[in-house]
Amino acid sequence: MAVFTSVTEDDARALLQRYHLGDLVALRGITAGIENTNYFLDTTQGAYVLTLFEVLSAEQLPFYIELMHHLAGRGVPVPEPQTLLDGTRLTSLNGKPAAIVTRLSGGYEPEPGPAHCALAGQTLARAHLAAQDFPIRQPNLRGLDWWQATAPALAPFLDEGQAALLRNTLDEQIAFAATDAPAKLPFGPAHCDLFRDNVLFDGTFESPHMGGFIDFYFAGCDTWLFDVAVSVNDWCIHRATGAFVRRRLEAWLQAYHAVRPFTDEERAAWPAMLRAAALRFWISRLYDFYLPRPAQTLKPHDPRHFERILRLRTDQPAPALPRS
Repeated sequence: MAVFTSVTEDDARALLQRYHLGDLVALRGITAGIENTNYFLDTTQGAYVLTLFEVLSAEQLPFYIELMHHLAGRGVPVPEPQTLLDGTRLTSLNGKPAAIVTRLSGGYEPEPGPAHCALAGQTLARAHLAAQDFPIRQPNLRGLDWWQATAPALAPFLDEGQAALLRNTLDEQIAFAATDAPAKLPFGPAHCDLFRDNVLFDGTFESPHMGGFIDFYFAGCDTWLFDVAVSVNDWCIHRATGAFVRRRLEAWLQAYHAVRPFTDEERAAWPAMLRAAALRFWISRLYDFYLPRPAQTLKPHDPRHFERILRLRTDQPAPALPRS
């Protein structure tokens, strides 16, 4: 969430004429993140987020917009895309595809405890089950094909050890994809980017309440186990080392399992999936760090963080998934 494309108050007022959302009260850019342009948009009728999409095309976007609409309609706490006067939920602004969604209450917890992890795990399982009948199918655009296409561009920036780690892990994932194992894993729409800063909480640290999941714009159809692996590689670790915090991890996985039990096939694939999730974000952070797009506000993440996590997931045994 950065500001790549400027939006003026006059732009926002003109945009609001396409909705039944009241008149503009305030407009403020959101400077964190690196993918889309986002603004807080306050009107006389409520609080919203305006997003201008910098990478995704208008043809790709219905999956994300309609998935959020689908989940919100089934009681999953996510931003609800607002419907325009013409009945659609996607428009354009300043030459970019754009959407307005409801702003959820609460804030993100930078150092979640077991209670936060349990709520996040439970809600992700609910989202997976609620999306089973979602009719639009779109692959995870940051999946294996993207890893293979992007890795060669990173070679000039890697030392010998890093290059070997990337190559060996990518080879493992290619080999895994060529087996019949992935087809046996539960599969469907997945968030694919459920880091701790993409979940909002109300309440207190000791007694948190789920505010909701945000930023669905890396979502895609993938194995649900990959979604879980992405999540716990961020939620359940010591930030400085990437090592798992056992109480957080157990709370997260048990809460998910209570809603959508893990299968034996998922237990067998779990170690490789943890490495896949670490690889995906190491590659993307390397790319954003060394080959960034120009932007008014750009804060690329340090890629060494996910290099450390990938090394740990390679060198240490994976924690077991819960059993019923």
